[in-house]
Amino acid sequence: MILTTTDVIQGAIIESYLGIVTAEVVYGSNFLRDFMAGLRDFFGGRTASYERLFEEGQRKALAELEQRALRLGADAVIGIEFDTGTINVDQSGVLMLITATGTAVKMAVKMR
Repeated sequence: MILTTTDVIQGAIIESYLGIVTAEVVYGSNFLRDFMAGLRDFFGGRTASYERLFEEGQRKALAELEQRALRLGADAVIGIEFDTGTINVDQSGVLMLITATGTAVKMAVKMR
């Protein structure tokens, strides 16, 4: 399956648009990761643990997006966009949300 951020696939003709597909990945907060990120925020620098978390979340969201598109009979998902956010859960912490959205399509001519 082709997954792309573009709205066209070179060498392919889109036969039909099967609909919008979305995938969400939610992670709970982690005391140690939050503590270390707070230190990085204070002293400056990148927060590798959060970078790895978002990288993993994007991979999982793409895999879920692909599975949902396959269930529709798609050959590709075009126009993929990622969004990140947080969900506050009372005083118990924050959930991190990574969302991938795209359009599932069926191609008439597949790439060579």
